[in-house]
Amino acid sequence: MALPVPAQTRATATPLHLFNTAGPEDAARTLLTCLHSTRWARRLAAHRPYPDAPALLAAADEAAYDLTPDDLAEALAAESLPDLPAGTYAAAGTALRAAHAAYESRFGHVFVICLDGIPAAEALDRTLEGIRSRLANDPEEERAVTAEELRRLAGQRLRHALRGAGR
Repeated sequence: MALPVPAQTRATATPLHLFNTAGPEDAARTLLTCLHSTRWARRLAAHRPYPDAPALLAAADEAAYDLTPDDLAEALAAESLPDLPAGTYAAAGTALRAAHAAYESRFGHVFVICLDGIPAAEALDRTLEGIRSRLANDPEEERAVTAEELRRLAGQRLRHALRGAGR
């Protein structure tokens, strides 16, 4: 988590401690890097302190289930293409660009998918497979799938932030 902390505290403070003791706006800003929903971030920041990382992750997960259509639109507007191994977009650029364009044309927002736990060598195939299969969804069904993927992405990003980028 990228929170401003005095040098003497930095060595001993855990990312969760820093998050729990940050000001409400700093905590919300940190959460927005995980899922760009202002209501979601403020809700989690308002319920601090969390006793441990699993409690924060559970609260984040629960709050993500309550995203409204407006919350989803806000979150999706800040999303970018899935993180794939370096060079992937160049190697499969045409197929991926065409699939993304078709998806965005059909649903009006960027395609999101959580690739947590997927080996790097399979990421491109999973992404293309996901786009192609989800193009068959009706808009309401795809909204539910997208919300689930955003929930999973938020959890993945929050777990990474709580690890303190290598701590």
